[in-house]
Amino acid sequence: MAAIHLIEDDEPIRAALQTALVGRGHVVETSANGLDALARVVAQPPEVIVLDLGLPDVDGADLLGMIRAVSGVPVIIATARDDELEIVRLLNAGADDYLVKPFSADQLEARLRAVLRRSGAPSRPSKAVVGGIELDIAARTATLDGAELELTRKEFDLLVYLAENLGTVVSRSDILAEVWRQPFGGNDKTIDVHVSWLRKKLGETAAKPHYLHTVRGVGMRLVDPHQ
Repeated sequence: MAAIHLIEDDEPIRAALQTALVGRGHVVETSANGLDALARVVAQPPEVIVLDLGLPDVDGADLLGMIRAVSGVPVIIATARDDELEIVRLLNAGADDYLVKPFSADQLEARLRAVLRRSGAPSRPSKAVVGGIELDIAARTATLDGAELELTRKEFDLLVYLAENLGTVVSRSDILAEVWRQPFGGNDKTIDVHVSWLRKKLGETAAKPHYLHTVRGVGMRLVDPHQ
């Protein structure tokens, strides 16, 4: 799973790509214009950017230069422009890959994985086991003692993030940044709501926690109750 920022002004294409990538387990933020995207990428850097060139406020080639001036995040150009000289120019200007429309979601997924491997970005394990909890991260499924857990997307993402930091206290600000892609100071009450729902599905309460332990004033951690 990767944090992706998709910069695409065509609403149907943007929605279709976002749906396809989220369905493959990625966290996807989107922007419809370049300058808004630049501000958001600087404020909350993604792991990879997918960039259309035909934007309404600034040419994507110019936006690539702006991004490269402030960030080394991998950039995949995804555009209808198929001129070979333009492709070579943009790859030399800092793009990490170049896709010509139309392309399939599977092809984009393969390019994303290749770019992330080359950039050295750590890949998540495909599965995690914590006590009676089993997470299939690639398939986005979870079971508790063999029974399927009906988790929302954010509940699943939160559980995966805590499992990746098993036994470690993670702060609320880290949870907001990594799970909700928000800076601390946003609506952090949503954490409490999702933790409450998650506890109920795990068969525990805040007063009698088994897996989810709150450290008052610091954050929370996931533990294996069998250890």
